[in-house]
Amino acid sequence: MIGINDLKEEFLSIYRNNIKRDGSDKLLEYLLSDKSDFFTAPASTRFHGAYEGGLLEHSLNVYHCLKDYLSRERAKSIYGMNYSEETIAVSALLHDICKINFYKVDYRNSKNESGVWEKVPYYTIDDKLPYGHGEKSVYIITGFMRLTREEAFAIRFHMGFSGTEDKNQIGRAFEMFPLAFALSTADMEASYFLEGRP
Repeated sequence: MIGINDLKEEFLSIYRNNIKRDGSDKLLEYLLSDKSDFFTAPASTRFHGAYEGGLLEHSLNVYHCLKDYLSRERAKSIYGMNYSEETIAVSALLHDICKINFYKVDYRNSKNESGVWEKVPYYTIDDKLPYGHGEKSVYIITGFMRLTREEAFAIRFHMGFSGTEDKNQIGRAFEMFPLAFALSTADMEASYFLEGRP
C-alpha cells in the first residue's frame, strides 16, 4: 500500500501542475492548513476508504479513473467530452471536499481474539455544516475560486443515482452536463472496484 506522504505528494503535484485559476492557491493553502484534515480524513465511516488517508486516496483514484474514462476515443469523438486538464483535476480531486472535518474518531467496546472486551476506535460522522453532499463541496470550493457551470454540476451530482436526490433531476443533469456522468462513473469505479471495504 502506498503511504499517505506519497499520496499527498502526488495530489500536490497534480493540483499545482493543473489548477491555476484565481483562488486555487488559497484553496490549497486551506487544504494544507491545520483547519483541514483533508490529507488524513477517511473517505467514509465503514465502506470505501474507511481509514486514515482514505479521502486523499479516493480523490486520487477518482482522478485516475476520470482521466481513463475521458481518454477513450468514443468519449471524445461521439460524446464530445473534451475537457481541459484543469477541469479534470478540479472535478476529480475536489469532488469530496465536503468530507473535510466531517468524521471523528470515537470508541466502542469489542471483543478481541481472546474474547476480552476492549475499546476500539471507529469513525463516526460529526457534520458541522449540514449542507448536503455534492452541493456542500461546490459551496466550499466556490468560497475560494470559481467553478465553470459544468464543473459545478459534475461535483454536485457526482453521487449519481446512489444519492438521495430526485432521480429525474440527476438524469437531466447527466444529459445537460456529460462531465457529471463521467465523474459519477469514475467515483463509482474507484469506490467499488479500487477501494471497497477495509
